[in-house]
Amino acid sequence: MESLTGLRRTIITCRQCPRLVRWREKAAREKVKRHAGETYWGKPLPGFGDPHARLLIVGLAPAAHGGNRTGRMFTGDRSGDWLFRALHKAGFANQPSSLSRADGLRLNDCYITAALRCAPPLNKPLPLEARRCRPYLLSEIRLLTRVSVVVGLGRIGFDAALSAFRELGRIRYGARPSFGHGRVARLDALTFIASYHPSQQNTFTGRLTEPMLDAVFASAREFIASA
Repeated sequence: MESLTGLRRTIITCRQCPRLVRWREKAAREKVKRHAGETYWGKPLPGFGDPHARLLIVGLAPAAHGGNRTGRMFTGDRSGDWLFRALHKAGFANQPSSLSRADGLRLNDCYITAALRCAPPLNKPLPLEARRCRPYLLSEIRLLTRVSVVVGLGRIGFDAALSAFRELGRIRYGARPSFGHGRVARLDALTFIASYHPSQQNTFTGRLTEPMLDAVFASAREFIASA
């Protein structure tokens, strides 16, 4: 059986989507001014965290100058600032920030992944790109055998998580549970929680506030404790 380590190696070397390869490598070459002196990762990103996690977080994709720069999801950007602050408050992370792969961050009972492993132009992946990336999410779920609570960040992350667990036979549903911040779906032995993505589009406009995001992970902690 493939390990998370072996899967990580496979993901990092993936070049299945020419458009995404061009975009991520272009962003790594043509750096934004604030990161001009840095060496970008510029490759696909595997998930990371506790291999025995009971909480799985599924996002959309790495940011061009966040994860694509640092080599770790939600690291080095404003979305990560919001996410890890909330995870730290709920006891899922040992520190409230994620700046680089060498910053000492550890996730506790939590694993973070995404529907897409490369930064897409305008944060809009094509359907074919999502389908090509899907086996990586399926493989991670197979290997993360203790997951009982899943948080989907944004509609794409939420829907990708639902579809993946359903494809693997872990959950059943007729009508797909609808997306809305804080909505909970109890499906067989799993609990799914929907959350607005902590993107600047949501946090700068006030659509997502710090207490709203904190509440999602406080709920996740309660569901894990009661499982």
